[in-house]
Amino acid sequence: MPLDMRDRCEKCEQTLAMNGEAFICSYECTFCADCALAMVHTCPNCRGELVARPKRKVKGDV
Repeated sequence: MPLDMRDRCEKCEQTLAMNGEAFICSYECTFCADCALAMVHTCPNCRGELVARPKRKVKGDV
């Protein structure tokens, strides 16, 4: 089952590009890089580790 690639940071609500940098926990909580860094890469919801979210290829990417 694929990850739910959310398009907004759950903390600051910044829009996240589907092929941009973002961080995600095992429960698919999604955060921008600035918020993930400020939270020391720990999800405030489940206390799990935030890791770099896989980037989606956007039409035209090579």
